[in-house]
Amino acid sequence: MMDWTDRHCRYLHRLLSRQTLLYTEMVTAPALVRGGAMHLLDYSPQEHPVALQLGGSDPQELAQAARLGADAGYDEINLNCGCPSDRVQSGTFGAVLMKDPARVAECVAAMREAVDVDVTVKCRIGVDEQTPDEVLPAFLEQIRDAGCERVTIHARKAWLQGLSPKENRDIPPLDYDLVHRMKAAFPDLHISINGGITSLEQARTHLEAGLDGVMIGRAAYYQPTDILAAADPVIFGDGQATDPIEVVQKMVPYVEAHLAAGGRLHQITRHMLGLFAGRPGARAWRRALSEGAVHQGAGPEVMMQALEHVAPLAEV
Repeated sequence: MMDWTDRHCRYLHRLLSRQTLLYTEMVTAPALVRGGAMHLLDYSPQEHPVALQLGGSDPQELAQAARLGADAGYDEINLNCGCPSDRVQSGTFGAVLMKDPARVAECVAAMREAVDVDVTVKCRIGVDEQTPDEVLPAFLEQIRDAGCERVTIHARKAWLQGLSPKENRDIPPLDYDLVHRMKAAFPDLHISINGGITSLEQARTHLEAGLDGVMIGRAAYYQPTDILAAADPVIFGDGQATDPIEVVQKMVPYVEAHLAAGGRLHQITRHMLGLFAGRPGARAWRRALSEGAVHQGAGPEVMMQALEHVAPLAEV
């Protein structure tokens, strides 16, 4: 979710759901440790619970980056072993690490030693010509023994050559059964599933079948009201679904603070385009917001004017 789940996106998503765990974009350990890019750790306290997603392959560098994240107040430090992009591969991290579980275990152990918060791993079921039934159990065993207690498994292989990152999200077949078998084989691990899950009904099916969690990425971004606003009552049994109109209204002070600090409106509103997906007026909302937010000096009034195109929830 690089360039997607930035701090503005996460602030919006937290207004939609009180309970779901939010993740940052992937931040590389070298950028923090060698580059001193501490602004990449910025977030709003309202985002909690929020996990810092790290990319890297050097145990000591990841330990230092994890410590910076923990000191910044993140609730979890997650090591990404699932991203297949060329840029990630060139840095010897992401999905390519599925080929070196011993290194991943060393990284996890170093990070666990450095921080008190949870150190978790996100991975694939395998890469390239690997046989997932063989490599995934071995991978999980090594990171578990290194101190990882929670893992999220994207239920697809990653092809490091020949497929783009987008194709790697769609073309390799999903193997949900394998992930469920891993939960049976590793009952002591907290295992979440990821990949191709586009509704809360699908999420509940996985949870009711014994998995500990479900990670939803792009569906939660493009249909945030369907996924996030309903997650608290449907998944957590907490209250009622959040009204996206109220969320837009609650975003006004946040937008005003961002503009006062020299920011631009579209940096926030680009994450709000899908709030009314599937509702009358959604297209007019998207058009008014995307066209109005890019103008010099655009402010919260653009959001409120765009909101006039959307029918209240009671009328839908």
